[in-house]
Amino acid sequence: MTVTAQTTAQGPGRDIDLATAVSLLSEATSVTVLCHVQPDADTLGSGLALALALDRRGVPVQVSFAQPETLPQSMRTLPGVDLLVPAHRVADEVDLVVTVDCGSRGRLGGLGDRLDRARETLVIDHHRSNTRYGRHNLIDESAEATAAVLTRLFDLWGVDIDRDLAHCLFAGLVTDTGSFRWVQPGTHALAERLIDTGIDSAGITRRLLDTHPFGWLPMLSSVLGSAQLVPAAVGGLGLVYALVRYEDTAGMGAEEIESVIDIVRTTAQAEVASVFKENEPGIWSVSLRSKSAVDVSAIAGRLGGGGHRFASGYTATGAADAVVAELLAAVG
Repeated sequence: MTVTAQTTAQGPGRDIDLATAVSLLSEATSVTVLCHVQPDADTLGSGLALALALDRRGVPVQVSFAQPETLPQSMRTLPGVDLLVPAHRVADEVDLVVTVDCGSRGRLGGLGDRLDRARETLVIDHHRSNTRYGRHNLIDESAEATAAVLTRLFDLWGVDIDRDLAHCLFAGLVTDTGSFRWVQPGTHALAERLIDTGIDSAGITRRLLDTHPFGWLPMLSSVLGSAQLVPAAVGGLGLVYALVRYEDTAGMGAEEIESVIDIVRTTAQAEVASVFKENEPGIWSVSLRSKSAVDVSAIAGRLGGGGHRFASGYTATGAADAVVAELLAAVG
């Protein structure tokens, strides 16, 4: 990891190594761990694992995210959820604020101001699009999940990764690798290590990725009916997209809405898949996925977002036709 100077609300940010991060955590007298809005299992699993490690050392710690108001159903059995507090109860000032799996300050939503009030700030992430918005930034762009970064940090810190910590870390690993579709040397070894603690890996995976209410099925029927294939897009590699309109989301949790991209991206004739999710009328959260040939983080970056090479996203505003046209112009 290289050291770079960045400007943050608190001063020049810098990239740090694992040892420096361990020192910051060891010296902290109170900690707030912040996850990104619309949390997935990597941000929440990493956040809860870190909070459990701190709590066991007697450090006052709380975990939170700005939106939605309630924890997604699929993540309510993660160990450490008792350390979660609603956004309005997050302490105004603490010794150290740590963000996990959050590529930019904006992804913290209404809790971003807690960065300005902490004595120290530490960003732990694996997104190469991370903006280095903390005073200290532990960014491992080679890691397949922030949970993998936390595992290496715990090892150096001397934290025993027991069943509870392994449960949280496995949740992040299995989701961010797409059930191990996107792996690298060492990914399966890490999974085996976590499973060896005695966690129910199949049950964790099923709850996170394969469990939806019946209402998800009619929602899918409506949404998939909007799917369009644009063979000439992406330089002829093809793009497929679908729209989740605001009225489609009634009664659906964030995880049901997010799951649509995993169906759309299976289209054989398209290298890139996109799902436009209308969170509020005229405000869209856009998910991008690619198979192998296209770096969608670069596309998302041009549109104000970011993420991974094969999985990224951004926010768009406007009518459906306009936001679709904006994406088609960006992908070429």
